[in-house]
Amino acid sequence: MPQKKEFPGWTLFIILFIITVLPFFFFTPQARQTSYSDFKRLLREGKVKEVVISKDTIEGVKVDGKEEPFSTVRVDDPALIRELEDRNIKVTGEVQSNWLRDLVLFWVLPAAVILFIWSLFARRMAGGGGGQGFMTFGRARAKVFAEKDVQVSFHDVAGADEPKEELMEVVEFLRQPQKFQRLGGRIPKGVLLVGPPGTGKTLLARAVAGEAKVPFFSMSGSEFVEMFVGVGAARVRDLFAQAQEKAPCIIFIDELDALGRARGMGMLGGGHAEQDQTLNQLLVEMDGFDPRKGVIIMAATNRPEILDTALLRPGRFDRQILVDRPDVREREEILNLHTRSVKLDPKVDIKLLATRTPGFVGADLANVVNEAALLAARNNKDQVEMEDFEEAINRVTTGLEKKKRVMSKKEKEYVAYHESGHALVAELVPNADPVHRISIIPRGIAALGYTLQLPTEDRYLMTKSELLDRLAVLLGGRVAEEIIFGEISTGAQNDLTRATDIARSMVREFGMSEKLGLVSFERSRRMMQTDGFPPGAKDYSEDLAKAIDEEVREIIDKTHARVQALLESHRDHLRALAKLLLEKEVVEGETLRKIVHGDGSPKKSDAPRPVDIAFPETPRRAVGE
Repeated sequence: MPQKKEFPGWTLFIILFIITVLPFFFFTPQARQTSYSDFKRLLREGKVKEVVISKDTIEGVKVDGKEEPFSTVRVDDPALIRELEDRNIKVTGEVQSNWLRDLVLFWVLPAAVILFIWSLFARRMAGGGGGQGFMTFGRARAKVFAEKDVQVSFHDVAGADEPKEELMEVVEFLRQPQKFQRLGGRIPKGVLLVGPPGTGKTLLARAVAGEAKVPFFSMSGSEFVEMFVGVGAARVRDLFAQAQEKAPCIIFIDELDALGRARGMGMLGGGHAEQDQTLNQLLVEMDGFDPRKGVIIMAATNRPEILDTALLRPGRFDRQILVDRPDVREREEILNLHTRSVKLDPKVDIKLLATRTPGFVGADLANVVNEAALLAARNNKDQVEMEDFEEAINRVTTGLEKKKRVMSKKEKEYVAYHESGHALVAELVPNADPVHRISIIPRGIAALGYTLQLPTEDRYLMTKSELLDRLAVLLGGRVAEEIIFGEISTGAQNDLTRATDIARSMVREFGMSEKLGLVSFERSRRMMQTDGFPPGAKDYSEDLAKAIDEEVREIIDKTHARVQALLESHRDHLRALAKLLLEKEVVEGETLRKIVHGDGSPKKSDAPRPVDIAFPETPRRAVGE
């Protein structure tokens, strides 16, 4: 679409100056300047017809063959008035007028300054120029990619097999709409991609446009809303108008939650906020355009719980596709994709790296590959080796090493026994993930050491016994300090926070309390509720809230006693592991298993598996950070 030419502010200023100021210079007769002595001579010769006396000047008409205007500077001459009266010359007084100065200083100049500031502000709000300047707020600032400009296809998207299968239907409709219309079918108007950050939602949307070979309109939800009322709604209208002209095409709105947040929840309340008007216009446009023209609306968000329910009803975003964290097979595909242009050592095992990165999304894996390549280049290597990938994974999960940080001997002992407690409990309880590495080298912002556990498989459910074992591992560091030193430190702050969250979730969300029964006390996180309770409100009594707190405390106390008994019975192993950590600073999981079992083989639990309880998998974090 051709861009409208901008009407610059300085042009308006020049036009205003010409209209108001210049006519006074060109159309006002100019009087001839005369010296005061010549004026007195003309007066004595009787050649002055009339004068006009002001504060600083004397102007008049002289008769010297013909009448001519003259002007002279007024001099302090007390006899002048009497001399003029004696000669019967018409004398007129005039108040000095500084109209030109006043006009420029108090009208023209302020108007020019305001116009200049407004023009700069308009350019800034319109994105710093780029063809969108003064009075173009209502233009949609979407990035438009033509068919040949979108070079991304499904071959460039590793993993996400199920989302790609769902989106292939959209591609088929854009390619062959008659295939669906001949049977009376209707393609979904909107497709909402939902998933954690970094899982590739935007990349999938561009791949759909690349596969279908159609124009692609990309715009962020935050770019619609401005401080001026009505601008967001105007941009929505302009975006859909452009899309109708380029149909078939795809409109993609990234970060939809910035635009589609539930109405009526703003600072002022009510439905007249600019954001609410923008959302209302989006809903109207989605209802109004003809789907037979082939305009598909796609959007992405990682916060679907705060979206307005009107956006999610059938006829708008009627298809929601989950783009979840990749499993181990998909992580292997993503790593293979990102390492295509990297010089790898033949010993690098991509499959092993995939198993060591549970919970990582596509953006995390791309970062791991890039960090490994940078580490190899920093060490002047010709190829990226496995140890580079190991260090890159450690950087992503636990932060940068701080080998130069000076710690006292006492602090190192506390950290060594703390991490040994985590690792030893993780090795002794039946349902904890295997320990991969233990370190007392400070990393990240506040981690003085860490115990890294890696699961043997991807998990989407967790049982009650597994949660209790995870609690035990988190409390292992604090209990080890109590047993060895007889007092505690501040190093367990993060462990206690995570342990409390797990115990509270067991009671409030998962119904794992024998005392309170199969009841969930966690309310929906949606901003708009349909049961009459505002978000976050408690719909239970204070007595029940007290009982919940007591149950959480009881779970943690029982786990604390269990861990204390476990470490007391393995005090020698605890001291041996801590001593080895103080010597080497880093101990691998195989060494830990040799200390505990004597053969270095991974532990095997003979305990029967209880019934699974729904618990979403989260990215793996090192214990003891």
